Amino acid sequence: MQTHNLGYPRIGSDRELKKACEKYWAGKASVEELMITGKNIRHQNWMTQKEIGIDWIPSNDFSYYDQVLDMSLMVGAIPKRYNKVILDKSNTELDLYFAMARGFQKEGIDIKAMEMTKWFDTNYHYIVPEFESNQKFSLFSTKIIDEYLEAKKAGIKTKPVIIGPVSYLLLGKEKEENFNKLDLIKNILPVYVEILTRLKEEGVEWVQFDEPFLALDLDTKTKETFEYAYIEIHKQFPYINKLLTTYFDGIKDNLQLAYKLPIQALHIDLVRCPQQLEEILGNIPGNIILSLGIVDGRNIWKNDFENSLEMIHKAVSKIGADRVMIAPSCSLLHSPVDLDLETDTKSLSLETKKWLAFAKQKIDEVVTLKRLAEKENDSELQKKLQENKKIVESRRTSTLIHNEKVKEKIKNIESVVDKRESIFSERKKKQKEALQLPSFATTTIGSFPQTSEVRSWRSKLKKGLITSLEYEELVKKEIEKTIRFQEKIGIDVLVHGEFERNDMVEYFGEQLDGVAFSKNGWVQSYGSRCVKPPIIYGDIFRPHPMTVKWSSYAQSLTNKNVKGMLTGPVTILQWSFVRDDQPRKDTCFQIALAIREEVLDLEKAGIKIIQIDEPAIREGLPLRKNEWKNYLDWAIKAFRIASCGVEDRTQIHTHMCYSEFNDIIQNIADMDADVITIECSKSDMKLLSIFSEFKYPNDIGPGVYDIHSPRVPSKQEMISLLQKAIKSIPVDQLWINPDCGLKTRGWEETKKSLIEMVGAATEMRKQY
Repeated sequence: MQTHNLGYPRIGSDRELKKACEKYWAGKASVEELMITGKNIRHQNWMTQKEIGIDWIPSNDFSYYDQVLDMSLMVGAIPKRYNKVILDKSNTELDLYFAMARGFQKEGIDIKAMEMTKWFDTNYHYIVPEFESNQKFSLFSTKIIDEYLEAKKAGIKTKPVIIGPVSYLLLGKEKEENFNKLDLIKNILPVYVEILTRLKEEGVEWVQFDEPFLALDLDTKTKETFEYAYIEIHKQFPYINKLLTTYFDGIKDNLQLAYKLPIQALHIDLVRCPQQLEEILGNIPGNIILSLGIVDGRNIWKNDFENSLEMIHKAVSKIGADRVMIAPSCSLLHSPVDLDLETDTKSLSLETKKWLAFAKQKIDEVVTLKRLAEKENDSELQKKLQENKKIVESRRTSTLIHNEKVKEKIKNIESVVDKRESIFSERKKKQKEALQLPSFATTTIGSFPQTSEVRSWRSKLKKGLITSLEYEELVKKEIEKTIRFQEKIGIDVLVHGEFERNDMVEYFGEQLDGVAFSKNGWVQSYGSRCVKPPIIYGDIFRPHPMTVKWSSYAQSLTNKNVKGMLTGPVTILQWSFVRDDQPRKDTCFQIALAIREEVLDLEKAGIKIIQIDEPAIREGLPLRKNEWKNYLDWAIKAFRIASCGVEDRTQIHTHMCYSEFNDIIQNIADMDADVITIECSKSDMKLLSIFSEFKYPNDIGPGVYDIHSPRVPSKQEMISLLQKAIKSIPVDQLWINPDCGLKTRGWEETKKSLIEMVGAATEMRKQY
């Protein structure tokens, strides 16, 4: 029996990679300094896993921005618009890489970034590959080989990780019509062959092929492509051990396909789909090793050793210990780095902490489970097993978790009003009269730049270096500055800027009962963006108003309308580490009731426009379509519970980003938000086509510029996008806004971009 890991967090235990990348982008660090930081993180990760006792450690799981972008660079899938970056010899390979991720503006060159979207049903974002018909591929970057050799030189035995050829193609988008990206399989396989040839020459034994699409619904062509790809790879490399990994759901109806593939090992996710083990063991071919993903790679609860050992014993008794591997369910990219760094008992109590395991601890759980399975009579190991039992039981029975009043509310959830008083067309008339907004009304999504100075105020408050009163005065000044700026440039619906908030989910979690927080539990969301998900351990309850004070203050400064800004229940659920001892929908309804109370308090305080952000609605969809309806029924109901208690004159906004809406447009309409704002600039307004085909009835604000890039768009660029938008959406339904919040941007670029945006709105009003 062997242990392995699918991937380790690459941000560093103190977010070293984030800090190093941002210094490099700001011109405050050299490329050599950035590379040294990357190398140090890789070596630390490898040594941690080696010292704990993992048999097969992953290499090429490190990335400076995103593993899918790494793959695009590796196979030379570089859009032609970046040729100018390549031809300029002063730019490094890393500059090209970051240009693809973030856009490029330099000396008259202005290039947009590639699209970004969610990695399956996680809050991790990947850079979407772009494909043309008859796309040519070639080995452009040797990162996978370089990192394997780097580990080998350090005395670390690794299995390189590569995104499988079929999943890589499926992750991308066709940039031309009338061709299927899967037809590119014959073009891309020679690059895989070249990579594997180089690895074989260096003595590689195992290669991990990530093929997460095997856990999704697949059509005949996709299944045929899988067979073709792996038969061709096996022909060339019969003696390289190929570990095929699936995760985030069960293989289910794709099991026979997986068994047809000439692979040596198959990894299955037994956290998301434990019931698949029986079927898999029932007819697994005798030549395949089975990797059991039994330690949760996406949540932070300690493993239940008894439950895991039962699955291990079942597999061993059926196929033998020599054909069993033990691993986390998926890459630990989605977990915080190290629980040992949590020393602050104010944010995370000792009782709650003992229930948790971060990436380092999960690696230890994998190794401990192997040893327990092999040496059941070892007294020291038995002590660990008994200790684990006590912890699992203490969590189940803890009084911290259960609030009977909240449970009673959930029992009566059907009695909560979840429909607006009037239909949208009637509400719109009342809102138009009450709000007096122009056509092409402008707004932003909510947050404004959080400078290092603003962030330092929160740090000083926590350390006791300033008082609460001093902190509030500093935040009030920043809010007033932001309100005055928006008034000056002519934005129609203002926001207060969210300077009091550390994160759009964490901020609310900190004020809700039933939620705990880590101090260093950072997880990568995209690029250098890291989030610290709340830990929902118990029943959710709102003990006091959370945002009313700041929204009311901002509104007192201006005659223009200021939006109240809230995060929706589904997004709080999705972007937290959620308790696993009750259905997710019950937890979501608890959050929805808390947000509903906040919405009603904002309305009472005179706030006429309230935005409830739900960027995670699409992300939360199960991977299998036959499970969508159940999820969408309760997810949309949760939003309506949160939003539908207000009067007709109160305008409800919601925001969604990086989502494909085609399959769920009816559900989006069922949310019945008066205004929805969406990310649209990177897709060149193509996301609007489904809203047009559906005849979406409510108002919509398609984002006119990409906030994840530092480039400043021109007024004409935004006008061009808006002219495309009006071909899909009637003028009287359109709002104008950025793609997303401005928290991560600098003030200079934000001011320039918003001035251009207001200029575009002014021009559109003249034309239409």
